[in-house]
Amino acid sequence: MFDLSRVFGPEGLLAQKLQGYRPRQAQLEMAEAVQQAIRDKSSLIAEAGTGTGKTFAYLIPAIVSGKRVIVSTGTKNLQDQLFHKDLPVVREALAVPFQAALLKGRNNYLCLYRMAHALGVRAGHSRADIAAMESIRRWARTTSSGDIAEVADVPESSPLWPQVTSTVDNCLGQECPNFADCFPVKARRKAMEAEVLVINHHLLWADWALKADGFGELLPDADAIVVDEAHQFAETAAQFLGLSIGSRQLNELAGDIVMEQLKDARDQPELANSAEQLENAVADLRLALGVDNRREAWSVVEHEEEVFHQIDRVKGQLRVLAESLKPAGVRGKGLESCWKRSEELLAQLDDFLGDAQTDAVRWFETYKRSFSLNRTPLEIAGEFSKFHRSSGAAWIFTSATLSVSRRFDHFAASLGLGDATTHSWESPFDYRNQSLFYLPADMPEPSAQHYTAAVVKASIPVLKASRGRAFMLFTSHQAMQIAASLLPGEVDFPLFIQGSSPKASLLEAFKRAGDGVLLGTASFWEGVDVRGPALSCVIIDKLPFASPSDPVLNARLETLKKQGHSPFGSYQLPTAVIALKQGVGRLIRSSDDRGVLMLCDPRLVSKPYGKVFLDSLPPMKRTRMLERVEAFFKEEREGLAE
Repeated sequence: MFDLSRVFGPEGLLAQKLQGYRPRQAQLEMAEAVQQAIRDKSSLIAEAGTGTGKTFAYLIPAIVSGKRVIVSTGTKNLQDQLFHKDLPVVREALAVPFQAALLKGRNNYLCLYRMAHALGVRAGHSRADIAAMESIRRWARTTSSGDIAEVADVPESSPLWPQVTSTVDNCLGQECPNFADCFPVKARRKAMEAEVLVINHHLLWADWALKADGFGELLPDADAIVVDEAHQFAETAAQFLGLSIGSRQLNELAGDIVMEQLKDARDQPELANSAEQLENAVADLRLALGVDNRREAWSVVEHEEEVFHQIDRVKGQLRVLAESLKPAGVRGKGLESCWKRSEELLAQLDDFLGDAQTDAVRWFETYKRSFSLNRTPLEIAGEFSKFHRSSGAAWIFTSATLSVSRRFDHFAASLGLGDATTHSWESPFDYRNQSLFYLPADMPEPSAQHYTAAVVKASIPVLKASRGRAFMLFTSHQAMQIAASLLPGEVDFPLFIQGSSPKASLLEAFKRAGDGVLLGTASFWEGVDVRGPALSCVIIDKLPFASPSDPVLNARLETLKKQGHSPFGSYQLPTAVIALKQGVGRLIRSSDDRGVLMLCDPRLVSKPYGKVFLDSLPPMKRTRMLERVEAFFKEEREGLAE
């Protein structure tokens, strides 16, 4: 086998090529474990604490193996970092030629057909819309990849992007007049030829679904599959293997019918009229599901007369459109696609409404102007076992947060990985000297009415001691909003509230401020990297147990009860521990970082399960005294003064 110490050692290739590279025994050991798994075509669960250097630890043995490797990530940000930053460094350090490719879902690529026919058809005409449209048009004339991430001045959340990108529903495939120049097709061709392919979890499951159904494949066969951010893998699978139909798909269909009618069937205005009727029915169904934002079991509303009536209206309009579009389809491929989509959406609605299978849960979610109807499988271990066997590949699952009290039972059970090798490497960071864990005394129980107010009150002296430079992480949007309303009168630091601007912009503004306080919920608990003194304090309001009102969680817990398991011990507790580890992981991101973790929940010491959380956290010094927090930050200021 290749001697990996030649790469990771003190005089190794990485030390020669990377300025400031520090050899880490844990990184070398993980690389050797990955190498062994690839050689044996076995499964490895590898937990590597922050700072281990796990990306190089799996990339380098994968590349020197000479095998075809797929690397799957949980986020597009990590995909881009791997392909544009990490792989070029590895290529230069190893001086080994290999072909790498990046592949994202089709809605991340410019669709030339929709660019030509849809952009601006249904957009507003504000200055911002006009400027964004011009940016997209300029970029479209020069891009070679079509990856919309290249357009920095148009946010990913812009409503213009769905107009110029395609989905599985609206793609015309080989019938498209722009097929020869199609960016997703070009990206897939490169992917099929690559030795190292970087994708995301959704694509990995999409490929399996196609292969399992006998409809072909999205990805090449691989000798090894690396699943990074593996703590998200089972949840992504549950989303993908389920069914979801919502107002977005229905309204996009209506919009595309209007566009295609104007292009190819101007003498059939009734098509646009029927599309408008579908939009009206969708809007009325949203209202029938209640004014407030909701996430509940479908059984709560399925027998309500108004809900039943409005769903029937939506189905009726889809039937009208399908009947009208079938003969119109001969006039253009776009109209033919709209006809097929109308029939597919109608079939999906019938599938959702008629389905009462016990191994899945039906639920709905509403937002301010939209809704979704969902069916989610309650476990995916059986389906993954088929995927696992069929692939014939080595599988490496890695993340900084896979174990609970140093055991991997929860993660392994979620995927049915009974025979996997497991390893855990602690972070090389000196948590005992770099950090302090503060659990304030005299906090009320989290169920108390004014708990969030108590969190804010306890946080104020800590924020003053840290001079801002803090994340406040909440387990609910409601708690975050309460804190956002209480803080302005108590601290003078700039506040950055999740939702007030795009996530990336908010993070950049926080870093630039140097003394900011960022308030966030779930999306800021993981995948966020702020190194240096700009983030020196992380405050967490309570232990992140999932909401007991969540319909998917409730259905899973009921299933576990029926199987004779403890729902709390086998699911709720380990899930919360892994979520907490992610939040705590925001604090120390480099060997030079220092900071205070403040966890406000008194259940850490008042409940027996608190020990499970404590045993799963880094080895920080602990205190219940505010004076020690103030002394910690005073030492930092004195150290900087020296």
